[in-house]
Amino acid sequence: MKKLPIALALCAAFVSANTLAEVRINGFASIVGGKTLDDDTTLYGYDNDISFKNESMFALQLSADLQEKLSATAQIVARGDNDFDAEFEWAYLTYEFTDELQLSAGKMRAPFYRYSDFLDVGYTYRWVRPPQSVYNLPFSTYEGLSLLHNTQLGDWDSTLQVIYGSFDGDIAVVSVNGDTELNDIAGINWTLAYDWFSARAAYFVAETTIDIANDTDAGIALNGLEQALRGAGFVDQANDIAANEDDGSFFAIGFSIDYNNILFDAEYTEFEVENSALAKQTQYYTSVGYRMNEWTVHLTYENNDDKHDSNRYNALPAVPPLNAGINQVLEGVKAKSNVYTIGTRYDFHPSAALKVDFSRFKDDITDTETDVVAVAVDLVF
Repeated sequence: MKKLPIALALCAAFVSANTLAEVRINGFASIVGGKTLDDDTTLYGYDNDISFKNESMFALQLSADLQEKLSATAQIVARGDNDFDAEFEWAYLTYEFTDELQLSAGKMRAPFYRYSDFLDVGYTYRWVRPPQSVYNLPFSTYEGLSLLHNTQLGDWDSTLQVIYGSFDGDIAVVSVNGDTELNDIAGINWTLAYDWFSARAAYFVAETTIDIANDTDAGIALNGLEQALRGAGFVDQANDIAANEDDGSFFAIGFSIDYNNILFDAEYTEFEVENSALAKQTQYYTSVGYRMNEWTVHLTYENNDDKHDSNRYNALPAVPPLNAGINQVLEGVKAKSNVYTIGTRYDFHPSAALKVDFSRFKDDITDTETDVVAVAVDLVF
């Protein structure tokens, strides 16, 4: 069922309430076309046939000042890869205790990355898409609380955010799909900025449960391995395969430079679910750019390494064939890749930019390469 009529009705409700609250409506959109340059390959949702649907999107953001330091924010997004069905991405209330301290409650963006707050607003960054080796967590929002504190530390601008909440959805994690529950999400995100330099660090934990589906080779292998271990009487080891109320953690660090038209960004992240067969993810990217009036050119390198100790079950007594099978399955969920992207951005309008990116993805496990080219028009209004 299309959600657009419902979303538009709620927009109308926001506007009709203008007699009680000052309502501001903003929007942003991306029209993106892309394709791979090789037969029988896919990357970022593209194949050898050009598509203008995969990464295109349209969004409206409504902000209502309810007076007495209270405000409401809602963001409605229609994505091409979801048949442009409009859905609420954000929906939360904010109370300002002071000019420096505010508390928000509802559905919000999770502050995992440098560009998390404007992840969907392509106009705010130079790429067609942020580096996907790093920006690869399969969810970007949570339901809960956010405490935000902005202040000055000497000559530095400090932004400290603490969050708590949960997430429940059907997503892809590492190399498997399944219904995922993240309870007791808690974390901190701290950004320091001085003139042309900024740095940030973030750390989050959550109680993680994933019901692995049998719709991928890795999912079938992991579920089969868990059953084999239970059948052989190794219940504890089988429990280490499943992700059931296990401790998940995410760590990120990065910095940005915007100095005399020279741009530089770098981010490093780690993601792990302890006592599970999910591989530990380690990723980073570095990106350099140069701004020339309305033009920006950039080069980006990304690296992804998903692995865990392939000998973690060698301690199983007197079951060499089972050990070999287990370690083979664990090897099968590894991933190691790198991406080079070269691109340009042309700000042809005060509220719109044209971008062209060429990316080469190298899979070190299969020793294959995939090239993709994408053209985008990003705008804000």
